[in-house]
Amino acid sequence: MSGALARRYLPRALAGLALAAAVVLAWLYRGEFDAAQIGAIVEAAGIWGPLAFMALYAAATILFIPGVVFGLAGGALFGPVWGSLWNLLGATLGAAAAFALARHLAGDWVRGHVGGALKRTVAGVEAEGWRFVALTRLVPLVPFNLHNYVLGLTRIDFARYVLVSLVCMVPGTVAYTWLGHAGKAALGGESDAIRYGLLALGLLALIAFVPRLMRRFRAPRLRWINVAELKALTNSADAPLVLDVRNPDEFAGPLGHLAGARNEPLGELPARLEALAAGRRQTLVVVCRSDKRSAKAAELLRTAGYADIRVLRGGMEAWRAAEAATAPAEPAHAN
Repeated sequence: MSGALARRYLPRALAGLALAAAVVLAWLYRGEFDAAQIGAIVEAAGIWGPLAFMALYAAATILFIPGVVFGLAGGALFGPVWGSLWNLLGATLGAAAAFALARHLAGDWVRGHVGGALKRTVAGVEAEGWRFVALTRLVPLVPFNLHNYVLGLTRIDFARYVLVSLVCMVPGTVAYTWLGHAGKAALGGESDAIRYGLLALGLLALIAFVPRLMRRFRAPRLRWINVAELKALTNSADAPLVLDVRNPDEFAGPLGHLAGARNEPLGELPARLEALAAGRRQTLVVVCRSDKRSAKAAELLRTAGYADIRVLRGGMEAWRAAEAATAPAEPAHAN
């Protein structure tokens, strides 16, 4: 390793090792982080109790300590309203810190060394951007603490990540806070405890159905264009950029390709979105052999910020069929 590289990466490597050691130590002593201990620390902090609680929650998030105990403890210590607020702020602070640590310590290295299918996966996540963050916050598909670090290794915008996390963690945070409050109320013999618990469980059940609801109410996004429309658009002053998402051998194969078309194979498209010369406002027409791959490519381009995307219905097969139908008939030869 050269001197410049050593100066650049050695401090990060040491910081990463220190973080890893702190995570291991916290895991070994995870039994100390129970609701009673959290309550004792908050009580000892006096009027600074909420700040102490949020700092503990953020540190626990960074150190991979499960946040459920804090969610329940927040409801028991501060009640359903203030507890929800302190839980939400503590979790968001921890998520932001873990994201920033991952990006600073390893983001450059990962982007320079990841390849193949993993690189395409990362590019796909980056193309989804805040939508991916929103979905995984509403319905955690990956453990919360790990999820923060993983997203920090992508190019997702930090400010959007924090804002979307803050908003989309509200339902789950409120549910666990109310469960914690219900548990304390039940121990105290309060008659409202069952109602609190049922409300929290109902909210958690609703969160579980979020993906299905999102798919059901999702508006159609594909815009189609037929061969005649594309020919007219190509001959106009606002000619579109044609992206052919077939493989290179198909692009040069028997069906050929449209004049001026740019070959961007579907499998490589996620990693090449930022390299496209087209502006986000330029009309794009996506083409493949039929229209299956081009429909997938159009969805990917839409999530990357391209507004005007059309899919050629029937693809190159329809284009060649239309050409054959309009070709002049060969004159008959006299015998």
